[in-house]
Amino acid sequence: MNRGFTRLERVSHDGEAILRRNMDTRKVSARVNTLSRLEAFQSCRRELVSLAYRMLGELARAEDMVQEAWVRWERHAGEVDDAKAFLITIVTRLCLTELKSARARHEESRPDRLPEPVDLEEGGMAVERLEQVSMAFLVLLQRLTPAERAVLLLHDVFDLEHREIAELVGGTEVASRKQLERARRHVAEDRRMLVTSTEEHRRLLGLFVQAATAGDVQALVSYLADDAVMITDGGSGGRSVGGQRNLPKPLQGASRVAAFVAATSQRTPATFVVEARTLNGQPSVVFWDGDRAFAALQLAIADGKIQRVFFHADVSRLGHVGHREDTPAS
Repeated sequence: MNRGFTRLERVSHDGEAILRRNMDTRKVSARVNTLSRLEAFQSCRRELVSLAYRMLGELARAEDMVQEAWVRWERHAGEVDDAKAFLITIVTRLCLTELKSARARHEESRPDRLPEPVDLEEGGMAVERLEQVSMAFLVLLQRLTPAERAVLLLHDVFDLEHREIAELVGGTEVASRKQLERARRHVAEDRRMLVTSTEEHRRLLGLFVQAATAGDVQALVSYLADDAVMITDGGSGGRSVGGQRNLPKPLQGASRVAAFVAATSQRTPATFVVEARTLNGQPSVVFWDGDRAFAALQLAIADGKIQRVFFHADVSRLGHVGHREDTPAS
């Protein structure tokens, strides 16, 4: 009897040891799987943030979408052949859902709404072609439907095939092709504003700031295209500076834009510091009130003239323009 019990105890101990080893192996395997997924996620995180930012126009919301994509992938039990494609799919679908929300629909319907200006390095974005994240390009994207926006970015920026895009957005290849055609047609109208050299951009920006500071309406008119458009985004509640309220809708025409800019500049507090920065990959200007970003100025240029003036006055969306460096703007 004792011998039998001894054998049973040995078998029992051996079984427990094997079970512990198997459990340890599974834990190690799970840790390895999590680490490999994390490495894959980190390797394409900057591209994912860039995609979500262009879809939504806000960096914080874009980062939320990317973080949620990681959480969903971490919980995903099945194997994934192409991690990048899988994550792009999740991020795109999350962005499309977000754009259907009441908040997003309200924001995107505002005629004075501008995408958030961003220092690309600080924003942690990977962009092969800077014009694809310029403010002019982002404003063009806002004119598209969410689906058209997704198809254009996925096909022309991320090189996905229509079959893949159709599966991703829940449509057909034919619908994807038609959406791409419409999107390209809208963008083609103002594509010339996406190819200006950095040198030309910086030159006209400097001249524009000098003329605005001096209140020189005639000089401002000479730098602006005849049909130039100015958009000032003061947030959903609007904003005023020195009694001058931001424009509730775009202002068109060189003389009208020049008069508004000159009048507003003369009411700007003398304590403000004007600093040259690079935002969205292009020369820009940030206005500082102490250490706080007060506003940002960006331009779209084509044919040697300023075609668009983008003035960001919503301080809640100036958190990614970098820190004050006291660099003169002109």
